[in-house]
Amino acid sequence: MGMTITEKILAAHAGLDHVTPGDLISAKVDVALGNDITAPIAIKRFRDAGAEKVFDKDRVILVPDHFVPNKDIQSAMQVKTVREFAREQGLTYFFDGGEMGVEHAILPEKGLVLPGDLVIGADSHTCTYGGLGAFSTGVGSTDLAAAMITGEVWLRVPEAMKFVFTGELSPWVEGKDLILYLIGDIGVDGALYRSMEFTGPVIDKLSVEGRMTMANMAIEAGGKNGIIAPDALTEEYVSGRAVREYQFYQSDADAEYAEVREYDVSTIEPQVAFPHLPENTRGISEVGDVPIDQVVIGSCTNGRIEDMRSAAAILKGHRADKNVRLIIIPTTPHIYRTAMEEGLFEIFMDAGAVISPPTCGPCLGGHMGILAQGERAVATTNRNFVGRMGHPESEVYLSNPAVAAASAILGKIAGPAEVVGS
Repeated sequence: MGMTITEKILAAHAGLDHVTPGDLISAKVDVALGNDITAPIAIKRFRDAGAEKVFDKDRVILVPDHFVPNKDIQSAMQVKTVREFAREQGLTYFFDGGEMGVEHAILPEKGLVLPGDLVIGADSHTCTYGGLGAFSTGVGSTDLAAAMITGEVWLRVPEAMKFVFTGELSPWVEGKDLILYLIGDIGVDGALYRSMEFTGPVIDKLSVEGRMTMANMAIEAGGKNGIIAPDALTEEYVSGRAVREYQFYQSDADAEYAEVREYDVSTIEPQVAFPHLPENTRGISEVGDVPIDQVVIGSCTNGRIEDMRSAAAILKGHRADKNVRLIIIPTTPHIYRTAMEEGLFEIFMDAGAVISPPTCGPCLGGHMGILAQGERAVATTNRNFVGRMGHPESEVYLSNPAVAAASAILGKIAGPAEVVGS
């Protein structure tokens, strides 16, 4: 019996010829990642264990990105802990100050996560790197501490689900819409501890950024990881930025899947996930009249340069509704500079937007856009749980950047076609 791409990567990192779902393995990690929320706990566990040195200063990466620039004393102390540990250990990759970006955007951009890698991170959206053909998954801070010490992680090999996308994308339908539609179909526990493999001719044409958006939200369906087999587009993305060797893996033709689902994307329109779960999805034509108070365009899901360009295409020549606060967050300094040099900032500022430095802040209700009681936001982020962006009685609606931009202009949830036509 053949293996899936996920099984091949896990087997290779466990030093085995073959693995099957359910196997418990100890596997070497290529990258162990922490942020300003999770790394302080991992550092404490690291010290409690009596460890003195991380297993590899090039492969333990720390990115304080949730509460920076620090919003209060507590966050300042957390980042101080991370900063001092990074200096003490001589970590090669620690992103601070003007070099800081949202972790799941900056690591691929810097070539630090690569096809064929096994990456763990104490952040649930570590699964993002599956868009490059890596096995990547979120772990707890204790698991991160163990990996920082040993360079290994234990895993149960997940069953696999395959999702095949065919047809032609309609205007303004992006990777975000495909994953929201999928989650709406299978539910937030529809892929519990399973590997989600996205494939088909639509995926072949999807940008690497769009692929990472889809893999990013695998966890919102309960998946252990999301993954897309690397191809020529992947090679184009990683060549010139990779910091080390990498390997492409493909699923075998006779690999076994617990379930296979097929979607004809020709019938999919821009999606909106209603509160308070990502599975509460509706097509934009089914949304109805939902007035809003805020729009956030950014996050590890949709804060990349193609997302900035998509939002700008809608916002150009328009202004956000007077009752809507529009917040735009390029997720890395490089994306920030690129957007600025392309003239996108002028479009955003003419639209009345606040342009934030890179941060995860509003996505988790940290800072830079907290909602008050009764307020509604359209966001390109990945979660709309109760209280996720602020007050427990606020509401978050998830969408792609074009829908978010159109909604900002019209002051209610709206499709791009309502602003710029089809």
